Order: sequence, then C-alpha cells, then structure tokens
Amino acid sequence: MAEDHSAPRSGLFESLRNLATGLVAIAHTRLELISTDVEVAFAQLLKLVVWVLVALFCLGLAVLLLVLLVVAAFWDSSRMLVLLGLAGFFLLAGVGMVTYAARKLRTQPRLFAASLGELRKDYQQLEPKE
Repeated sequence: MAEDHSAPRSGLFESLRNLATGLVAIAHTRLELISTDVEVAFAQLLKLVVWVLVALFCLGLAVLLLVLLVVAAFWDSSRMLVLLGLAGFFLLAGVGMVTYAARKLRTQPRLFAASLGELRKDYQQLEPKE
C-alpha cells in the first residue's frame, strides 16, 4: 500500500514552517519600517544642515558688514546708514534661521519612533493573556 504524498501535510513540521514564514514576514515588515525611518531622518538632517549653512553664511556676512560699518563710520553719514541696514538685515536673518533650526531640532520626532511603536504592539500581542 502506497502512501498518498499529495495530501496536505499537517503536523509539527508544517506548523513550524508556518511559524517561520510568519516570523520572516514580520521581520521583513519591521525592516521596511526601519529603512523608511532612516530615510526620513536623513532627509530631515540634510534639511537642517542646509539651514545651518545658510544661517552661518548670513551671520558671517553680518560680521563682515559690521566691520565695514566701523570703517565707514568715519566717512559720510549716508554710507553708514546703508551698511547698518544691510548688517542688521543679515544679522536678523541669521538669528532667525538659527532659532528655526534649533526649534526644528527640539521638536523632531524620535528616531525609529514608528518602528518602536509597532514592535511594542507586537510584543503586547505576544504577551500571555491573564
């Protein structure tokens, strides 16, 4: 009597295979979430670096113009007003951008927050029910 190998297998090995398949699917999903979190964090960091560079440029230009203002203080009064206005503009722009960058840095979401939340949900579902 020959055994029928085409019948669906059930038992311990099939259950283990299904468990392993489920675990691999969960790991795959979590890795996708982590990679998305890394991409978002990198984009935010890049944006912040650009803002800091622009702020540093503006502050440097303000210092340069303030130095020119001191030199021009001994010349005609109209030159001094123009230099004072430009120095003030770049100084305010630089301070504003530094303030904006500092606020963005304080309020940005925690790295891997979404992934950690999903893993926390998974852990709560796997905990034994009392």
